[in-house]
Amino acid sequence: MGGLRATLLRAACGAGLNQRRDLSSWLTQWFSKGPAKSVVAQKTPIKVELVAGTTYRWCVCGRSKKQPFCDGSHFFQRTGLTPLKFKVQETRTAVLCTCKATQKPPYCDGTHKSERVQKAEVGSPL
Repeated sequence: MGGLRATLLRAACGAGLNQRRDLSSWLTQWFSKGPAKSVVAQKTPIKVELVAGTTYRWCVCGRSKKQPFCDGSHFFQRTGLTPLKFKVQETRTAVLCTCKATQKPPYCDGTHKSERVQKAEVGSPL
């Protein structure tokens, strides 16, 4: 046995987790089974100035404190989600989504006006 699995088993056994069931719960705590859902960061989009040639990282998870851009919250909260990287060709003003329900990410498509988004709690998944 080698690699990551062996390392995890040694760590689990060192932590007093000798039974298979305990190991499973320990692994589940640290490694989610699948990505979490995005949460509504805000119910209105944000207008931003995008600079030509710049690569941006749009927050997909909705947990960033630097909306609409990523601050790494997806990693520290172990969401399994990753930001959307995009690069603009010309400097322009754009309206970026913060409800995380747009069909044209990272740009707002008006989905935030829907009853579903407007009734949702900020910080909750749709």
